[in-house]
Amino acid sequence: MHEKEKDLIDAFLRGQVDRRGLIKGLGAMGLAASTAGTLLNFGQTRALAADFDWQAHKGKTIKLLLNKHPYADAMIANLDNFKKLTGMEVVYDVFPEDVYFDKVTAALSASSPEYDAFMTGAYMTWTYGPAGWITDLNEWIKDPAKTNPKYAWDDFLPGVKNSCAWNGQPGGALGSEDAKQWCIPWGFEQNNITCNKGMFDKVGVSVPGNMDEMVATAAKLTKDVGGGVYGIGVRGSRSWATIHPGFLSAYANFDQKDLNVSADGKLSAAMSTAESKAFHKQWVQMIQESGPKDWSTYTWYQVGTDLGAGASAMIFDADILGYFMNGGDNKMAGKLAFSAFKANPAAKAPTPNIWIWSLSMSNFSKDKDATWYFMQWASGPEHALFGATKMDFVNPVRQSVWNDEMFREKLNKSYPGYVEMFDVSAPGASIKFTPQPLFFDLTTEWAATLQKMVAKEVPVDEGLDKLAESINSQLKEAGLG
Repeated sequence: MHEKEKDLIDAFLRGQVDRRGLIKGLGAMGLAASTAGTLLNFGQTRALAADFDWQAHKGKTIKLLLNKHPYADAMIANLDNFKKLTGMEVVYDVFPEDVYFDKVTAALSASSPEYDAFMTGAYMTWTYGPAGWITDLNEWIKDPAKTNPKYAWDDFLPGVKNSCAWNGQPGGALGSEDAKQWCIPWGFEQNNITCNKGMFDKVGVSVPGNMDEMVATAAKLTKDVGGGVYGIGVRGSRSWATIHPGFLSAYANFDQKDLNVSADGKLSAAMSTAESKAFHKQWVQMIQESGPKDWSTYTWYQVGTDLGAGASAMIFDADILGYFMNGGDNKMAGKLAFSAFKANPAAKAPTPNIWIWSLSMSNFSKDKDATWYFMQWASGPEHALFGATKMDFVNPVRQSVWNDEMFREKLNKSYPGYVEMFDVSAPGASIKFTPQPLFFDLTTEWAATLQKMVAKEVPVDEGLDKLAESINSQLKEAGLG
């Protein structure tokens, strides 16, 4: 690196030059954007090394278990910087999601020391934590001798960070003062609307602003777009993953819950209220009138593929699913737009439920301190900005990245409405489920009940009463109710 380039990058790192001025200055020196990015990464790595002993575990090797995902791709693309910074080696296994969680469970349940850290969903830690399979990371986060001073723990979005912390007590509030930090958020998904702008314009409808409007708009799109296009894509397979995205996001916006927690900590089903039944009736009606014919088979992949291929007019699902469908070689790339969704017209703002890809440390790691060095780098602000600006690392979990002007411009240029959608929904975004060990069983049964309602095998009121009865029985049998 030449002295002028080094001086400019150092000025940026000191806050004397903004990111736009940095790129413009490096460009004036004849550097391409990709080269400028490489030099910036190098400069950030050098700056990190000045404030913390990143070489404390030089020569050590850690092993990761990764899901095949753009978050993992961004980390791998930037891994040389970690190796230069620490002198450590990192090896990893990557598996597709359809087998990934089985690989994690197999390794942890066998107390295997093979993997030091791994990707996980926050929901999974409700099983892994109480089982003693993963480590409470507060020990490292709160130790200035092991965590670099620029890690900026307060920079994480509060709703996301708190959703990754739980005290291990069934029904205990996420992010409570006695919570254990079972994982570090890496990237997350809010659930909002992605729509096909051309189809909306053709039919003459606006993006729905509440549940009543969504049901009516989806029906009109189904009727008037033509070509076999249906109005709205939402998940429908017999899986917990059907409940957590759009469905729970809208449900929670009406102040409805999955479970009640009594004063003595006992849990009971909460979905048989009059308000819950009214919401379920609307949701079922929407799918019956405007969903895909084989809705009960739909997962993340089918919902996204139909939107990207122009088979559906909108989805109410993960914002990052819409992001990916608006790019690549998808037929509808560049034709999609994004909007926050507030299901309840009386609500002050959207309150999306979220999915969080996170990093956890195996309790069976042979070198937890060295593993933490990787985890804090991979979840640090420098790597987060690299992933967001140079790769497809959406959604970042750090406010500093969302404040970055160039990142916002990148989104505004190709993903209309995405930044505004995020800014509106992020303050209310968090996990809305009640943490407890039967989470996957109970939500899967909830999805099965939805299928029966949509298929008209059971009336909504009766179906929810039976579901609540079954859930209460399971909770009592497990000593939770």
